[in-house]
Amino acid sequence: MDNLDLDVLKTALAWTEAGRRATLGTVVRTWGSAPRPIGAMMAIRDDGQVIGSVSGGCIEDDLIDQVKTGKLAARLPEAVSYGVAVDHAREFGLPCGGTVQMVLEPITALSDIRGLLADLESHKIVKRTLNLETGVAHRTTATGADVLAFDGATLTTIHGPKYRLLIIGAGQLSKYLATMAIPLDYQVTVCDPRDEYQEQWSDLPQVTMSKEMPDDLVIAMNLDGNSAVVALTHDPKLDDLALMEALKSPAFYIGALGSKSNNEKRRARLLEFDVTADEIKRLHGPVGLDIGAKTPSEIAVSVLAEMTAVKRGVTMTRSKTDVPAKSASSAGCRL
Repeated sequence: MDNLDLDVLKTALAWTEAGRRATLGTVVRTWGSAPRPIGAMMAIRDDGQVIGSVSGGCIEDDLIDQVKTGKLAARLPEAVSYGVAVDHAREFGLPCGGTVQMVLEPITALSDIRGLLADLESHKIVKRTLNLETGVAHRTTATGADVLAFDGATLTTIHGPKYRLLIIGAGQLSKYLATMAIPLDYQVTVCDPRDEYQEQWSDLPQVTMSKEMPDDLVIAMNLDGNSAVVALTHDPKLDDLALMEALKSPAFYIGALGSKSNNEKRRARLLEFDVTADEIKRLHGPVGLDIGAKTPSEIAVSVLAEMTAVKRGVTMTRSKTDVPAKSASSAGCRL
């Protein structure tokens, strides 16, 4: 779940607990060139204060006015659409022909936002079902097949923790990867038991540093489908044991730095442990998309690009080449 969406829910709850009226808006359907994706959220306070966005600024002014004056979702949830016609789209600044449909929900005790946030703090993935006729919301555990759905009477939304990234190794490449992953809404943990790699991370307080053995940390983190693991030390004592545990987990992405030949040797080593052939197929090694990356920062871009593709279900057809010896060396890895 995006960090902004969490902020929207937390802020809406805080407003209501302070005695203010708050309305939650969720994009449920788009057509054409709608500027915000399905599931985007915003909250509107009774005095017009807002957090989040459902259109990138195109229709917010009108929406705020409608909610403030009680014309929309005054007592019960309500569906509303903007941009049905081209003229309407131009009026509200939407791209020509774009349409946004959203559900507006007045936040009450029946919304149970506090319960939803408690589940999210526990790293649960939650299916929330909202009845528009009653305003009652129910929460259940979501499955991998669950998606946002709206049939006109019931809104089903899926909520879960934002993505987690565990980086094995605290070298230069790891720092580039962590720095770039933070604005992509990853909670980043860097694990390296070696003392000599710790000091350079003092300027990244958003990153959680760990000196545990990587395989122990993988187990302790209880990786889920919103988790990724990237091994960058190229030291079998650190990388292989962590990968062995990660490959048994539901993590959506598991990658390891190194040349094609070294990754084949790594796969052979993993087969000697309690790792199946099907589990080893999940390993992305050499890690990252083949974009000709040579520097640590370029390699970090390639890794995050591949992680994004896997996360979004995009099948990449281009095969990766060996990691150039120069780039691996500059990343602080031993081939």
